[in-house]
Amino acid sequence: MLAIVAPGQGAQTPGFLAPWLELPTFATRLAWLSTVANIDLAHYGTEADAETIRDTAIAQPLLVAAGLLAALELFPSPADGFRRTGVAAGHSVGEITAAGAVGVLTGEQAMVLVRERGLGMAEASALSATTMAAVVRGDADEVLAAIEAAGCTPANNNGAGQIVAAGTVEQIEALKASAPKGARVVPLSVAGAFHTAHMQVGQDRLARLAPAITTHDPRVPLLSNADGQAVASGSEYLGRLVSQITHPVRWDLCMKTMTQMGVTGLLELPPAGTLTGIAKRNMTGVEVFALNTPDDLPQARLFVDRHSDVEAHHARAANVSWLMAVSPAKGELTVADSAAPDAEVPAGAVLGSVHNTLGDHAVVAEHGGRIVEWLVETGDIVRPGQPLVRLYPTTEDTL
Repeated sequence: MLAIVAPGQGAQTPGFLAPWLELPTFATRLAWLSTVANIDLAHYGTEADAETIRDTAIAQPLLVAAGLLAALELFPSPADGFRRTGVAAGHSVGEITAAGAVGVLTGEQAMVLVRERGLGMAEASALSATTMAAVVRGDADEVLAAIEAAGCTPANNNGAGQIVAAGTVEQIEALKASAPKGARVVPLSVAGAFHTAHMQVGQDRLARLAPAITTHDPRVPLLSNADGQAVASGSEYLGRLVSQITHPVRWDLCMKTMTQMGVTGLLELPPAGTLTGIAKRNMTGVEVFALNTPDDLPQARLFVDRHSDVEAHHARAANVSWLMAVSPAKGELTVADSAAPDAEVPAGAVLGSVHNTLGDHAVVAEHGGRIVEWLVETGDIVRPGQPLVRLYPTTEDTL
């Protein structure tokens, strides 16, 4: 089973987007997301120094855009990505990347949400001098006790060998001075005490905006940082994205769930390396792949082929009460006359088409069944991966 994961803040490095901008499609899409987020992502991803991209309001949109667009390069057809991916998850702000990748949010929604998240957390960080530090190695119980004794919060639990503490600068200094036996306290290059009560201003900002966002249910099992469990409802996942700003990231529980699900391969979207490194220490026997440049794409696709389980996807589909057909591209929809509500269609039936400057793209019923309702109509502009029509499955067509 294939897991796709997205890193959190701190993974960014100066110039990491430069090789990706050599791809025309990536560059064009990045320009659009820059417009949506009102930030020059190409500049910050290629020319800005480490201190500049440390700024929360810059780092977070940069990370989400990079992950979303790299996922589109890996899976030019989102439907193919949905079929091949067994589970998805993101670490901290990477949860927004994951939500966009599996269809809970559109790319535009993800960028507006992360822009406001970054601005809100930057505002919260400016209220007092706060920071974070990783406590590496040491006994877990002793580490947690030392974090509490210093007045800090265990903001990230990244599994064996790493718990991240957050608090005021003075509290982190106190933790460094009283590091548990066998442990090392490593300051992190972040601008605040994320995932603690210090971020309440940022959470409040996002909470005011979230009710206006329309979500879709995830097309792939999507894990939450709150408890490591899969969340089936897009609206519930959005609520968790908001509350997670002031609550700890339990990446240890996400890894536990992935292991229990039978994940055999974990691919990290760019800028990759952090989560694959953690997985090597915690997910014994799981192969990992860090997707960092376009040169990695051929090997990444082979990695996906080795670990994707399309048959399991079909089995999952056979056990749900209804199915969706999704848009293969961005463009104008035309519904086929034969695809009216209540029509019975076999697997592989063409339900309509999406027209754009590149031509017509067929909307195909991956699984057969009875058409329950169209969620859009002829003439609507649709996006890649957008659910278009709901079908009630029939056993002979879904297996």
